[in-house]
Amino acid sequence: MKIPPCKATALTLSLVLLLSGCNPASMMRVMASREDDAVAQYYIGLLRAGDFGPIERDMDPKFQGPGMHGALLAAANTLPAGEPTSVKMVSVNIFNESDLHQVNLGYEYQFSDKWFLINLATQKRGDQFTIIGLRVLPLSDSLENLNRFTLSGKSPKQYLVLIWGVATALFILYCVVLCARSKNQKRKWLWILFILFGFGQLAVDWTTRQWGFTPLAVNLFGFSAFASPYGPWIIKVSFPLGALIYLLRRRMIAPNDIPEPREPPGLPPDSSDT
Repeated sequence: MKIPPCKATALTLSLVLLLSGCNPASMMRVMASREDDAVAQYYIGLLRAGDFGPIERDMDPKFQGPGMHGALLAAANTLPAGEPTSVKMVSVNIFNESDLHQVNLGYEYQFSDKWFLINLATQKRGDQFTIIGLRVLPLSDSLENLNRFTLSGKSPKQYLVLIWGVATALFILYCVVLCARSKNQKRKWLWILFILFGFGQLAVDWTTRQWGFTPLAVNLFGFSAFASPYGPWIIKVSFPLGALIYLLRRRMIAPNDIPEPREPPGLPPDSSDT
């Protein structure tokens, strides 16, 4: 069963990880409450055991129907028998509003040399609790290996975006230093702020090769690389508009600022002038 699009807001775990120094698995457990974790593990355990009754009872009415039992059976049969080698919480999405509490937790189950991603999404509105999503997805490897940053096996377009991003960042840095060292530059700090940011944003998922473009966006140094815990790297590049305008303007104005050469003092006059 595919998890429907959820209004849940993804928690910004990467910043927390950088500040805390904790490993991703520990931080996932911190961000999800023990109650939410226990609920998800309870229903996943029922699925693995083939006990579908409580799951069918608590499933949201819009998913209930004659095909639900077969879908649960197919999901359960996807998982190997026996106890998993390891279980990791790999994603946390929580949305709270008034009396609404929505939780979508993802777990990586490893059975020897097989890995599975299991997502369970639940909703509590007042006193009414329902399951709004359940998915079992086989993986070819652990998420850490699938989503690790590597240069091998990438498309020419991905290499081009990466090179473009690094070159853009270096170009912006060069223009910032040039502006900062300029002695006659008016409104220097405003120019530096303008130069620092790239405009527009082209993004590529380094694992899935999915592309996206956002015309109304700014990106510091015109280049960024971000990965959520256990998630894929997202490479983002922007157009260095401020740096380009500054450099062109500087080259247009600079010749007019160069004083005309003068003859060194004390030289005798040219004999041709007499």
